[in-house]
Amino acid sequence: MKTCIACGMPMTKPSDYPLQDESRDYCIYCARPDGSMQSYPEKLEGTVRFLIRTQGIDEKAARELAVRTLAKLPAWKGRTP
Repeated sequence: MKTCIACGMPMTKPSDYPLQDESRDYCIYCARPDGSMQSYPEKLEGTVRFLIRTQGIDEKAARELAVRTLAKLPAWKGRTP
């Protein structure tokens, strides 16, 4: 089992991978429709929206949490918003 380098999601089945390509190091939620990996700004905005929707927190808190969370992941180490 792999873990997505861009969001940390466990990838356990082919449908978890972009275009079902298990050689990718990132998941379907971190991919664009063509299978390429989203940019940091795209992932940050998506994570903020996800946190607002699922955690019920305001945008400022969601953005701060998203920045801290993404900074721990291999794809975004050393990145700043």
